Amino acid sequence: MKKTIAMAAAMIVSFSAVSMNVFAEEAEGTQVYVTISDNNKALVLTQEPVTVTDIDNDGKLTINDAFYIVHENKFEGGAAAGYKTSVSQWGLGLDKLWGVENGGSYGYYVNDTFSMGLADEIKNGDYIEAFIYPDPKNYNYFYSFFDAKNSEDKDADSDIELTLSYYTFGENNSLVTNKLAGAKITVNGKETDTVTDADGKAKIKLTEAGRNVISAVSDSVSIAPPSYVVNVKGEAVTTSTTSTESSTTTTTTATAKTTAKATTKAATTKSSSSPKTGDKGSGIAVFSIGTAVAVAFALRRKNEE
Repeated sequence: MKKTIAMAAAMIVSFSAVSMNVFAEEAEGTQVYVTISDNNKALVLTQEPVTVTDIDNDGKLTINDAFYIVHENKFEGGAAAGYKTSVSQWGLGLDKLWGVENGGSYGYYVNDTFSMGLADEIKNGDYIEAFIYPDPKNYNYFYSFFDAKNSEDKDADSDIELTLSYYTFGENNSLVTNKLAGAKITVNGKETDTVTDADGKAKIKLTEAGRNVISAVSDSVSIAPPSYVVNVKGEAVTTSTTSTESSTTTTTTATAKTTAKATTKAATTKSSSSPKTGDKGSGIAVFSIGTAVAVAFALRRKNEE
């Protein structure tokens, strides 16, 4: 009898310890980087870091979790105002992105790979790019991307060499990569004189200190704007001018919330909707261990008596 009680107690303690480890891992968070362009072909978020938790409690971290959290933190009015999904025969579908409802004309990719649905799992360090079709009925709008996402800090007047590509769909909906020639490079939302060559290559000279967002526009191919982020060393010049692309010196109306407000909202909303995360989960695990030890001790004492 004593051996049975001891084994049961050991199993409970072991399970509680494992649960505590899981809670600790989730508390550390999985960070991804979210980019969203709106139906005006403007970048409203550029590689925004998002700590993802299991918001919908489906037991995994997904694109849906990342989209919900970034809207909750960065969209005016939160996810309730800017983001909406629904379940159909094809699974979880996107009904509203960045405040725009257009009948489901959206696209999203993870690490430049086409995603099958919002329930696709994501991992730490992933880059998620989403866009809204300017014309919901015209699907001749293509995902574009540079051959890199970002780089280490650069000195002023440094040159950045990038190659711009875009996807079309081939047989069986396979992705076909095309080099984009003649596209004009933009830096922090401003067009430059730099144009991609026949192989999609361009060399960009950076002159503005601070966070620089490099993108591109094209007259020949309708593309969702790509993004490349680099920080240029030096003191950024403060300006009150707004831009569609975020930088260290400019902000969009939608992202004008303070960091403190966003942090507070994220902490209160997500921890309450996901009991697996945060200090609450760790507390439950510790409580379970204590309970298991107390029960085992009591049973053992009763048996000895």
